[in-house]
Amino acid sequence: MGKRIAAKITGVAGYVPPRVVTNSDLEKIVDTSDEWIRTRTGIRERHYAEPGVASSHLGTEAAKKLLVAKGIGADEIELIVLATVTPDMLFPATACLIQDRLGAKNAWGFDLSAACSGFAYALTVGAQFVGSGTHKKVLVIGSDVMTSILDYTDRATCVLFGDGAGAVLLEPAAEGEGILDFSHDIDGSGGENLYMPGGGSLHPTSAETVAKRMHFVHQEGAQVFKYAVRRMSEHAVNILERNGLSSKDLALVVPHQANLRIIKGMQERLGIEDSKVMINIDHFGNTTAGTIPLGLMEAVEQKRVKKGDLVLLIAVGAGYTTGAVLMRWGY
Repeated sequence: MGKRIAAKITGVAGYVPPRVVTNSDLEKIVDTSDEWIRTRTGIRERHYAEPGVASSHLGTEAAKKLLVAKGIGADEIELIVLATVTPDMLFPATACLIQDRLGAKNAWGFDLSAACSGFAYALTVGAQFVGSGTHKKVLVIGSDVMTSILDYTDRATCVLFGDGAGAVLLEPAAEGEGILDFSHDIDGSGGENLYMPGGGSLHPTSAETVAKRMHFVHQEGAQVFKYAVRRMSEHAVNILERNGLSSKDLALVVPHQANLRIIKGMQERLGIEDSKVMINIDHFGNTTAGTIPLGLMEAVEQKRVKKGDLVLLIAVGAGYTTGAVLMRWGY
């Protein structure tokens, strides 16, 4: 095998559905308040998909925007890796639906399930195909319609999530730029703290599973909070140290947007100033696999990242899954 090729992000785009739901809107249907949500989560508003709008639709829109921005045709895409926990259906894979809508006739693809770490995992997987020299244009998408699985009798959980998607294009990079390293792990012992029990082969859909509200997100917030702050911090330190770097070398950190207090907890442990941390949870909420690419999109729009900058992506999700990706920004 020849020399390994680096992969870099050469374009990013995102899409959120037009409907905005504020904390005041939620006050009308849930026993909560704007102050309670803002002080505990940092969220002011989020976007909701309309009925009948699924993850494939959001992912397709994000991908279309990316292709237009890059000035390339869908037929140039060779691989689509889609991160989602809210697929349109169990099968076919939602990546297949996106491929068809895009007209990406030369692409193969698949879905990847790692919850809120999904985009980091999908990015790492996509980079391997570029790195091996087999593909030159890989589309990595994070897309979730979390409102399709929210229980509005669970006041602590239902206020956290929004719908959205983001997409990046991976292409070959010069030495020293692009994705430098990744640090991922899973800890299945924490699976019971954040999960959706119904609808799989263990608890197939039935009148009983519906009556027991098993097709909604179930979360033990305190347990997830403690794990997320600790593991995000540990992975960030690990990936930096093994590359001979420290948090001071970072130009930007794009963390998963689950809760502002989780982000701030990690930030304090790492000693990173506010200007280097991308936060957009206030207007998007937690879009699961969509948060990091949407964060990258806004970082580019706000000119907070430039070619050569050291960027860290970091997330913890259900599973538990943890993902960190270190990159030298390529454009």
